[in-house]
Amino acid sequence: MAEPPATLRDVANAARVHPATASRALNPETRVLVSDETARRVADAAAALGYRPNPVARSLRTRRSHTIGVLIPDLNNPLFPPMVRGLEDGLTNAGYVALLGNTDGDTGKEQAIFEQMRARHVDGFVLATARAHDPVLAEVARDELPVVLMNRLDPEHDFSSVSVDNEHGMRMSVSHLVALGHTRIAHIAGPRQVSTGEGRRRGYYEGLKTANLDPDEDLIVAAAGFTVEEGVRCCRELLQRHHRDGQARFTAIAVANDMLAVGCFTALDEAGLSCPDDLSLVGFNDMPFVDRLRPPLTTIRFPHYQLGREAAQLLLDQVDRADATAKVLYLEPELVVRGSTGPPRG
Repeated sequence: MAEPPATLRDVANAARVHPATASRALNPETRVLVSDETARRVADAAAALGYRPNPVARSLRTRRSHTIGVLIPDLNNPLFPPMVRGLEDGLTNAGYVALLGNTDGDTGKEQAIFEQMRARHVDGFVLATARAHDPVLAEVARDELPVVLMNRLDPEHDFSSVSVDNEHGMRMSVSHLVALGHTRIAHIAGPRQVSTGEGRRRGYYEGLKTANLDPDEDLIVAAAGFTVEEGVRCCRELLQRHHRDGQARFTAIAVANDMLAVGCFTALDEAGLSCPDDLSLVGFNDMPFVDRLRPPLTTIRFPHYQLGREAAQLLLDQVDRADATAKVLYLEPELVVRGSTGPPRG
């Protein structure tokens, strides 16, 4: 017959301390309240006895589940795993566990997962799914739940958020193409209801304005989502316009993200066009493996892992302090020049 699992009182007896002291020593949030020698003694006793904390009992005492709900729009997008890794590392160090939900960009699925997480009494939310007029965000604001937006912004509510400076990044993309000699620069834009799509669209216009170039709305195609399939569709549409009068109407595309840019490679191959000889491409995000494309993709980089760590810290601040002030952090973008950009032909 298996022995019953060790209890906190068993650990305290073995370490020769009061159970309350053992509890403080085993809790990352309160470990600083006991001496290093006592903390080591309690940890050694817990390890020797095979003690495992009871999260249900702990949540009843502290009124915290020590879980954080995390909503991601598309785990197939290589951009998100490094962010989630940074987020998880930041939460784990504080004794929290991330409960991950993938929405596939489906609003109904997002609402269902969000409600399930609330039913499990998560202590807060990290949302990478925020979009304009989002009912989930409205519910979060109404009920004053701890929340941080990751790689997203929401001008309608006063939420903490951490993201790259999207407008500045896209200005850098356009400026790079202008410096190479391009004057007819198309744009595959992201969805306008998502802050990354809208911010990068604004950056595209600002980049043209800085270069004294007039925008041509016929050179802009909006993607329904940040997917390879949408990149193929949007680039095909641009190329149909490109060959409409038998003359090249643009020589470069500033693309709203790398997934869309990957789709552009397929559309260019279909049309028998070469990158960068016929068309230069600049992506956005520097997601893993885009340096392995042929040609490797010029793109805008930002620190994905750091973004996740910053999101974790912002949320922990809110969980620990009900009066914590909302903070909006922007990470600096960086242009990474690779083989997909070059001077326009002729």
